[in-house]
Amino acid sequence: MSAEVLGPSGLPYRPCAGVVLVNPTGLIFAGQRIDNPGPAWQMPQGGIDKGETPRQAALRELVEETGVTPDLVDVLAESQGWVTYDLPPELLGKVWKGRYGGQKQKWFAMRFLGEDAAVQIATEHPEFDRWRWMRAADLIDSIVPFKRDVYARVLADFRGILA
Repeated sequence: MSAEVLGPSGLPYRPCAGVVLVNPTGLIFAGQRIDNPGPAWQMPQGGIDKGETPRQAALRELVEETGVTPDLVDVLAESQGWVTYDLPPELLGKVWKGRYGGQKQKWFAMRFLGEDAAVQIATEHPEFDRWRWMRAADLIDSIVPFKRDVYARVLADFRGILA
């Protein structure tokens, strides 16, 4: 069994899966986080449950956060490795019950095959209060600063799909 990787805070990274949901015109789904008073747009993402593969977690999170079901997407690509980010000092100990210092994420690019009406962010446990399709550069500019490098890297990895 391998040792758990710790971040600079001395805390482990939370395993997470994320979705780059792309519509037919190449725009990316972004939701405004319901728990942030300022601009905090992000793509669907969330923790990987015990016994779940990253792909299963990504599809589950997509449903939980957007209402978009697996039959309405085509999984196009998976990130090569894990991407990590560290929480800023003001959030350490406040999110994820203080157990993690950041996240290690596996990302999946998915083509949205449905109509916009299929997107339903008023889910059982809503994370977004509004959503829209965005260009990659606009999304990077709209994300919270501590996730900006991750988003830039992920979107660069999927550049061919977004074109």
